[in-house]
Amino acid sequence: MTVVNQRYLQPGERIRVMVVDDSVVIRRLVTLALEQDPILQVVGTASNGSIGLQRVSQYNPDVITLDIEMPDMDGLEMLRRIRRDHPQLRVIMFSTLTERGAAKTLEALSLGADDYVAKVSNEGSLDLSMTRLREEMIPKIMQFFRVAAPARTAAAPKTSSPQASASHGPQPMQRAKARPKALVIGVSTGGPTALGLILPKLPIDFGLPVLVVQHMPPLFTRLLAERLNSTCKMPVKEANQSCAVEQGRILVAPGDFHMKVESSTGQVRVVLDQSPRQNSCRPAVDALFASAAEVYGGAVLAVILTGMGQDGLRGAEILRAQGAAILAQDEASSVVWGMPGAVVNAGLADKVLPLDEIVPEILRITGRNQEGIAWRTI
Repeated sequence: MTVVNQRYLQPGERIRVMVVDDSVVIRRLVTLALEQDPILQVVGTASNGSIGLQRVSQYNPDVITLDIEMPDMDGLEMLRRIRRDHPQLRVIMFSTLTERGAAKTLEALSLGADDYVAKVSNEGSLDLSMTRLREEMIPKIMQFFRVAAPARTAAAPKTSSPQASASHGPQPMQRAKARPKALVIGVSTGGPTALGLILPKLPIDFGLPVLVVQHMPPLFTRLLAERLNSTCKMPVKEANQSCAVEQGRILVAPGDFHMKVESSTGQVRVVLDQSPRQNSCRPAVDALFASAAEVYGGAVLAVILTGMGQDGLRGAEILRAQGAAILAQDEASSVVWGMPGAVVNAGLADKVLPLDEIVPEILRITGRNQEGIAWRTI
């Protein structure tokens, strides 16, 4: 996982963006859309990866928007070379909402891309296309920077170090108040890589259902579930309406649907709906966490991983009130410490851990060892 902490912008400093795309229309559209924000400056463009690499040193960008499908050198090869030669450079992939585009985007994320934006469909007018592009791309760029007020009123929420935040919150727990009956995970920016690192470490006989909300559009979530299924010991699938929530299986929320759980006649099942977005997200972590609190009470272990924004904060408050255990990824190992930082700063996290320590803590709380064998409860 590429981890580059948020950078503070000095007063008057602008974020330097380079646009790499083989389409002159797209290059122009992205440039026009981004330059309407006074903090963003498009310092250059390139029509393929070869030219783009030559111009990185020339333009010294902070962020690159990178098309995947290009002649001569495509976006994936350019990304590989950027990660080798310019590891601190932020890269946002620009992908199509097709199966091929989604698969390539997931590959790009595994190679170290920081985030992605889906190309806008034909909106019928230039103004509509630019509005949609601004709404999608500008927050994705801004999440990597901290801008002092009053330069930007929508700056990211203040965060402090994980260690300092944790010291003001709940003390590290010795054992969850109730033995968890479900593991729920919320994640956004950096999520595919984070999930790919932790979920394969769960043993095949883990013994709990695992429910995951990753902020992604339709198709992307199915391909993510398929990719995880190929590497995890536990089976992984994209959830569908009314599917059973069973121990030893990982369910991923489908794109554009909130995933909730409900209990009926002794069986917990998935409920999918397209009710309004929460925290501008669908699926939303809050929707899953709140429903898990209704079904399981405090017998839930919730994990908040890397991601932009505050989705999961309200759900964590509800779970915490029920006595559930909550783990948060630390700032140093997060691509963006928005979601876990919000939970930590609210004093809701029982522990704040680097990514590689989360699964061992999950196994400790659930009373299992690395092989999935239950420890004897004292």
